[in-house]
This record gives sequence, structure tokens and C-alpha cells, in this order.
Amino acid sequence: MSKIIDGLYYANSHEWVKVEDAFAYVGITDYAQESLGEIVFVELPEEDDEISAGGELSAIESVKAASDIVSPVTGTIVMVNEELEDSPELVNEDPYENWIVKIEMENKSELEALLNAAEYKELIE
Repeated sequence: MSKIIDGLYYANSHEWVKVEDAFAYVGITDYAQESLGEIVFVELPEEDDEISAGGELSAIESVKAASDIVSPVTGTIVMVNEELEDSPELVNEDPYENWIVKIEMENKSELEALLNAAEYKELIE
């Protein structure tokens, strides 16, 4: 059973969002990392990149497949998790601790389009 954390927002494309003030930490869900299998590479975007909700944020590769990470929100990337460059397997170990990017959100109302934990649980069952 995939781990789902209450209080986070979830996208249909299996990204999670943790909100702190005007910032959104974005990563992939436990379900996504389980589906991908052993993660061998995380492509990180550049800090200061502008990103739109629904746009390609980065890519993640596993021994089984490569998958795009879609941004759940619009804004500016203010930080990337550089630890993932050398240790992409951290996403397998704990996908909720090992976020991929921190985005300064332009429009917090976009969060309303995302799923809560219960809705996401229904999606993946």
C-alpha cells in the first residue's frame, strides 16, 4: 500500500505539493516511485526558471522507464534539491522527504485544482 500524507496536495500525474507560505515544495508520490522502480537519475531544472502549472518541470529515470515530472503550480523555481544529483535513490527511500524543487507560487488558488489525500487515495486504488 502506497504511503499518502494528509495535509499535502496531490496531482493526477502523481506529484505532491507541500505549501509553506508562498512556497511549494514539489516531489513525486510514493505510488509514483513504486511504479517507476529503482530510480537512477533525476533531471533538475535551473533555479530562477519560470514554470507553468501543467508544464514539464523535470524528468526522472528508473531502470524501467523515464517519466516527466509535471509542475502542479505556476511560479519561479527558487531552489532545487541538489542531493538528488548524486543520490537519486533518495526518492525511492522517502519520496516525501526528498522533494525535487521549491517554487515561489504566483497563484495559490491553483492549489484548489489539486487533490487532497483522500481523493488521491481513491485515484490510485
